[in-house]
Amino acid sequence: MIREPPPFFHRGPSPLARLTFFTIVAIAIMIADHRFHALESVRLSLSVLTHPIQQLVSVPGDLLARAGDYFASQSRLLRENADLKVKVLENAAAAQEARMLRAEHQRILAIAERRARYEDHGLAAEVIYTARNPFTRKVVIDKGLTHGIQAGMPVVDGDGIVGQVTNVGTFTSEVTLVTEKDQSVPVMLVRNGLRAIAVGSGKDGSIDIPFMPVSADIQSGDVWVTSGIDATYPPGLVVAQVTSVEKNAAYVFAKIVAMPVAGVDNYRYVMLLALPTPPAARPEPKPEEARKGGKERPARSKR
Repeated sequence: MIREPPPFFHRGPSPLARLTFFTIVAIAIMIADHRFHALESVRLSLSVLTHPIQQLVSVPGDLLARAGDYFASQSRLLRENADLKVKVLENAAAAQEARMLRAEHQRILAIAERRARYEDHGLAAEVIYTARNPFTRKVVIDKGLTHGIQAGMPVVDGDGIVGQVTNVGTFTSEVTLVTEKDQSVPVMLVRNGLRAIAVGSGKDGSIDIPFMPVSADIQSGDVWVTSGIDATYPPGLVVAQVTSVEKNAAYVFAKIVAMPVAGVDNYRYVMLLALPTPPAARPEPKPEEARKGGKERPARSKR
């Protein structure tokens, strides 16, 4: 084995001297940088050189973080979307209920105005259900004898005549609609005051105006209102609007068809108007008052 002879002279300082030297140099550099910012430009240059390396090294971590955020965002969006769908359904139901309540409120206000116009003591009622007889157009309301309901009371809504109470029970009453064939209402034409009788046709929810001569001044679109001559319906309540007028010279009477203005098949609340009080009959004079009211004859003088 070949061994080189040890060098005759040692080359360079010892390791301890090197360590001491570099330590002193490092401390001097730190003091100079701290006191005088001597290495600021060097630090900036190194940061410019190392920035691309830092960006390249951070790419995998950024990709992993973005992938995690993407999947977390997807799950959060799906959850929020499901919650929003539930809220939309709840709000849709609430909106429909609000629309129904607003419509009913408007109907009740209209009924109240009509009550104030025609009667001081009307009574609001709710339609419970339609009568089960398919051959008659009747509805049942939630007011009866216990509420002072009487047979013959007119029933109206915010637009006009609905019908008339025909059967009264203890807690409920039956209302025959104005379109029923055995219902008749004395009416008057708003445009010219022509009087007639409106009779329910019993079909198609229409009203007929029979026995009107061909020469009668009636046009499509005219409005019939109650005339009040029957002492049942107050005058001025809207009954129907003329939809068809057929005049044939070969017949004596014209065929006039009208549609009810009131919602006979639509609304839940109606108003029952009290029957008008008949005028009090004038008391007959008593025989004594009749004799006193007559002319007294002058007494004859005695001779």
